[in-house]
Amino acid sequence: MLLEALSMNKEEENRNLQETIRLAKELLELADQGDSQRNDIGCGVLYGTVRDCAYKIRSLALNELEAHHVRPLSAGKTG
Repeated sequence: MLLEALSMNKEEENRNLQETIRLAKELLELADQGDSQRNDIGCGVLYGTVRDCAYKIRSLALNELEAHHVRPLSAGKTG
C-alpha cells in the first residue's frame, strides 16, 4: 500500500515536472518573440532575464526528472 502511494506521488511529481518543462519552453518562445519586437534596451533586459530564467527552470526540472528515474521509490523526497 505504501509503495503504491509512493509510486502515484512519483507519477504526479513527474507530470508536474513535465508541465514545468513545457512552461519553460513557452517562456523561451515568448522571450524570443519579445526580443525580436522590442523597441528599447529595457525590454531587451527583460526578455534576456526571462530567457535566462527559462533555461534555469528547464535545467532544474530536467535534473529532477532524471533523479526520479535513478532514485528508488523508497528514497522519498529529497528536494
